[in-house]
Amino acid sequence: MVLIVIDGLDAAGKNTQAEMLAKRIQLIGKTYLIRSHPNSDNPLGHRARNYLYIKGRKAHIAASLFYLADVYLSIFQYSWRHVDYVIFVRYLLGTAYLPSPLHKIAYRFFSCLVPNPKNMIYLNVSPNVAESRLKKNRNHRERFETFQELKKVSHKAWDLVSTGGWIIIDGDRSPNEIHEEIISIIKLA
Repeated sequence: MVLIVIDGLDAAGKNTQAEMLAKRIQLIGKTYLIRSHPNSDNPLGHRARNYLYIKGRKAHIAASLFYLADVYLSIFQYSWRHVDYVIFVRYLLGTAYLPSPLHKIAYRFFSCLVPNPKNMIYLNVSPNVAESRLKKNRNHRERFETFQELKKVSHKAWDLVSTGGWIIIDGDRSPNEIHEEIISIIKLA
């Protein structure tokens, strides 16, 4: 089994890229599983998603912690499945949504507890492009989907991914351009 992580800001195109990658995997006759977080198919993901629409510091921290618990639950439930590829949409960078400097501490702590695959992709979308996509595609916006929040989280996420272990891809481009770069990096077998 090959674990692939696709992470980035809100509206970076993570789910779009995961779906495009899944189609490519299927075309070569391999099996896959996509896990997107937070996922509403369990109580942890459901709670994380609910807290994304509540204002306040406690809700901010609760959303991040329930999100991380949801990721761990997915790892536990799905890492043993007999598929060729598991694609995780959102993984360790949920820690970037925590207040500073807690985001760095949480990232270091959680990265010691989860698998760190060689295919961890960060879609580096600018806050301006992310906000433009959100305005175009979303009727309801989450607490972290304002321009100011996107800007803050972008800086914290960049701080985390630049420490190493991530494949950084320019997420401001078209979905097809991004997909072709991902395919050129990940050698599907």
